[in-house]
Parts: sequence; C-alpha cells; structure tokens
Amino acid sequence: MTLLAALPILLILVLMLVLRWPASRAGVVGLTLSLILAWSPFRETLTEQVGGGAATVGALSEALFTAAAILWIIIPALAIHQMQVASQALGILERALGRVTGDPRVMALLIAWFFALFMEGAAGFGTSAALAAPFLVSAGFAPLQAVILALVGHAAGVSFGAIGTPIVPQVAASEFTALEIARATAPYHAFLGVALALVVMVLASRAAAPGDRTRSAVPATLGASALFFVPYLGIAWVVGPELPTLGGALVGGLGFVWLVRRLGPTQAPAASTEDPGVLWAAAPYLSVVGLVLVTRLVPGISDALQDIEIQWELAGGFSGSFAPLYHPGTLLIGGLLVGALIQRRPWSAVASALRAAVGQIGPVVVALVAMLGLSRVMVAAGMIDTLAQAASDAAGDAWPLLAPMVGALGTFITGSATASNILFTDFQVVTARTLGVPVLPLVGAQGFGAAAGNMIAPHNVIAAAAVVGETGNEGATLRTTLWVALGYLVAGGAVALLAVSILG
Repeated sequence: MTLLAALPILLILVLMLVLRWPASRAGVVGLTLSLILAWSPFRETLTEQVGGGAATVGALSEALFTAAAILWIIIPALAIHQMQVASQALGILERALGRVTGDPRVMALLIAWFFALFMEGAAGFGTSAALAAPFLVSAGFAPLQAVILALVGHAAGVSFGAIGTPIVPQVAASEFTALEIARATAPYHAFLGVALALVVMVLASRAAAPGDRTRSAVPATLGASALFFVPYLGIAWVVGPELPTLGGALVGGLGFVWLVRRLGPTQAPAASTEDPGVLWAAAPYLSVVGLVLVTRLVPGISDALQDIEIQWELAGGFSGSFAPLYHPGTLLIGGLLVGALIQRRPWSAVASALRAAVGQIGPVVVALVAMLGLSRVMVAAGMIDTLAQAASDAAGDAWPLLAPMVGALGTFITGSATASNILFTDFQVVTARTLGVPVLPLVGAQGFGAAAGNMIAPHNVIAAAAVVGETGNEGATLRTTLWVALGYLVAGGAVALLAVSILG
C-alpha cells in the first residue's frame, strides 16, 4: 500500500523532472491517478466518513476554493508587474538598484533575500515569490533564474511567514506554547540558513559578467546571512513567532544596504535626469508593504479585517474559509490602486494591466486545480497518512533524520507550510512519544521542513513562474530547487538527530 500511496507523487516528479512536462499536463495525469487509487485500494478510507462520491466532491471543492484564493494573489501581482512595465517604473528601479551596487550577486541578495523575506514575513501565502521574481527580472535576471532565486531566497522565512501563521496549528496540536515552538524552530534556520544565502549568491553569479566577479561576493553573502539571522533568532527567542522573519528582514536589509555602501564604490550607472524618482517607481510595492504592516500589526484593524470571513463546510469535514479583506491578494489589489494613484496612471491603464494578467493565467488555473486536487484527494483517501506512517516505521530511532522530510512532503502536497503543520504536527508528536524521544525538537523539525518544502511546492513554482511568463517551464525550476531543498532537509535532519540526542 505504501508504494501505491506514493505513486501519484512519483508520477508527478517523473513527468516534470524527467519528461519535462508542464505542471498543467503533469497535474491532470497525477490527479487522475490519485482518483483511481482513491476509488480502488484506498476506497475504505475515502468512504470512512461519507460516501466516496461525497468525499471526492468535498476534496475537489477544497482544491477549487484554494486555487481561487491563490489566483487572488497571482492576478494582482501580475497586474502590478504589467503596469510597472507599461509605466517604465521597472527601468527606474533597475537603475536605482544599480546605484546601490553594480554587482548582480549583491543585487540578488537585496531582492531575493531581504525583499522576499520581508514580504514572506509580512504576507506569506505566495506573495513573496510572486513579487520578488518580476523584480529580479527588472534587475536583469532571466525569468527562469528569477523564479529559482525567489523560491530559494524566501524559504528560511516561511516557518514564521504571514506574521507567524504556520505556528498556530502547531500550538493547537501540542502542549507547547508559541514561544517554545518558536525557540525550537528558529535554530534550524539560524544554523543552516547561510547555505541558502550562499546558493542565492552562486546562482546569481551565473548572471554576473566577468568584470563584476573581480571581488568575491562571499563576505557580502555571509554578512547578509548574519544580518538577517541574528535579529531573526533573537526575536524568535524573546518575542515569539510573529515577527522573526519580518523583523529580521527589515533590520537586516537596512544594515545590508549600509554594508554594501561601506565596501566601496561601484561602477554603477548614474541616475537619469529624466527619472521621476525611486519612490514614485516603487509606489505599488511600498503601498503593499504599508498595507501589510497596518493590517498585520495594528491589533484593532487586524482583528476587524479577520472577522469578515467567508466560510463553507460539506459533509465529511470538508471546508474552506476566506477572509477577503485580510487576504494578501486584496492587499496587492490595494497596492495596485494606490500605486496607480501615486504614479498618476489612468484607470484605463489599471484595467489594461488586469486584462493582461487575466489573459496569462489559463494554464495556471489548470495546473493549480490539478495539483491541489491531487493533494486533497490523497489526504482524504489516507495516502498521506500511509506514507508518513511507513516512513516512521522504517526509520525507528533514526526518525529525527526524516522528520523534516515529512514537513516538506506536507508542503509539497498542499502547497502550504501552514497546511503541512496541520497535517503532520500531531503525527510528529505521537511518533516522538512512541519512540520515547523529546517531542519539541521534532515539532521544530516539522516547521523547518515545511518551510523548506516551499522551494518545491508545485503551486509556489506555478505562481512564481506565471508572474514572469515562464508557465510551462516549471519542471526546469524544480530540477534546481529540488536539490537545494533536499540538501537543506538532510542537514536539518542531522540537526534534529543531534538535538534529540542531547536533550534525550
């Protein structure tokens, strides 16, 4: 049964990584196989709560609902990009970045590391990669390279993304407080995350001309890592899970700009006298940042926006909820509109940008619905539980080595670190108690792995690729991010095993 449960995931990987199918085609085939398995060898689990038909409808309804929520992010992110291209604002920002540094490797750290981490900490749910990837393209990176950089660069912040949202289900599923879980999770990234910063630098080096590589970028990369992770770890240890990513990126980003300027002058292009100004050009992005900070950090506003919620539930426990005024997609729409006002763009330009965005998302819709449908069917039919149980049975005392992999598996299947923690935190707790090992390090390993899984989650890859026109080329992205994620997860497993050995 374990092999059967793994077949849909294995098929997706083969089709995308080996045969180089686009996510839309691979997802449809994978969804079909998952439905066949759910209705035959896994039918008993599928029909445990309600009939097979009702369970299938419920699982696919969850997939459609989640896909709509993700598209609510992708469409305005695409529209912002379209408007920025039309207004030539991206060219202004590119020249401004060039005045900070002429080195593409350092520029990648500014955007794919600090900017992406800041947006992850503030909004999460795919916003960071969807905004950082086109920003990287405007800075001169190839679209595929921009997607990979954004996915790798934001991963370390996902454990505490969206103001600590992924920690909420872990608190509910264990006896630990949010502060205890933050303290158990943050060290994984703080000790290992420098590897992700180095990967960003190495990948960006491919875009650097030989003249730009005369000075090693390793000191700047190590500095970027320390500037983020020192406040990140301190905030997680003292305050809790809400602000480590957001605070680390904000404090570290400001410090990094100062550090880059201290390292010496560059041969960057001079400012154009025709540029209206950097703040003008960055208006949509700054508007999004401002809206995120207000809606996430001002308690009265945050609570009021979250109180307005659309909810539904079907027999068998299938459900969904959507807070339209609190959702990152709505904040992106706000950024689009406010940015247009500041840039004095006519409403016809906004409408044109939205039409262009909607015109790009056909294959994206198919890919999202198919991949999410596969994940929800696998959960409803018990295939995910089967895989997790088999892994723990096979590993025994070596389970801590694999614990982060389970977190990543959950994110790969669901597309969300929060959803992965909902699925597998209970499992990690029970497994730890069964093995007689400390529970808290494995809860931290779950959160760490769920964050690493964001680099390879199909819906994240699909969304980031869509924004820069790389729809259909998702397999090429996965062929790079998969190896980065696996290396990060293996290192995380070693840290988990060490932590369990010390505390046990």
